[in-house]
Amino acid sequence: MSEPSLSEGLATTRSIRNYTDEPVTEAALARILHLATRAPSGSNRQPFRFIVLRDGPVALRVRQLLADGAREVWDAKRATNEFPDRAKDTPTSRMLASMDAYVANLATAPVIVLPCMIRYRDPVVTEGASIYPAVQNLLLGARAVGLGGALTMFHQFRDAEIREALAIPDEAFIAATITIGHPRGSHGPVRRKPLDQVVFEEAWGSAPAWAVDPPGTRFTGGPRPA
Repeated sequence: MSEPSLSEGLATTRSIRNYTDEPVTEAALARILHLATRAPSGSNRQPFRFIVLRDGPVALRVRQLLADGAREVWDAKRATNEFPDRAKDTPTSRMLASMDAYVANLATAPVIVLPCMIRYRDPVVTEGASIYPAVQNLLLGARAVGLGGALTMFHQFRDAEIREALAIPDEAFIAATITIGHPRGSHGPVRRKPLDQVVFEEAWGSAPAWAVDPPGTRFTGGPRPA
């Protein structure tokens, strides 16, 4: 399988939550994490660290903690009717079904990666700039080698227990929970808002004439009105 071009990878890397039973090889993991570590960071400090959870005894314990937290938060979201459009065969209903299955199977995802960042100063809003580029590189790296991934924040609901189990030092924080595996479906062009709704020039809300999506672009909510 040939790797996608950079442009293709950027345009087609979607969240993959449903995986086959095919194992993720150590060579693939090494490739993905190498690409993740090529990301930029503030002052080139490279404060990112990645904890890989596979099938060791500690990993299995942390996987269950993550699954318990995921179930707790997802049940709460479902109970608040946060997603009112539940009609059959709508984007919302398909997303809900996908998330139900994802949460139910989270503990057995082929690989889970916890990207962490070592803080080198008191927490500030901008510190994510030194870890989330690496997170995106990781997801794009998975796409490059034929795998898929999904980013969540489920660790937040069992953070203390996970930190203790993995001996994460006080100066480091967990930035995300990422599952990785061989897609049961496939990647494909993602749907987003039209360029002229999100790109402005000179003033807020002023879309430039050149902010035009390439032919064939698919948009959130269906075809772009003429």
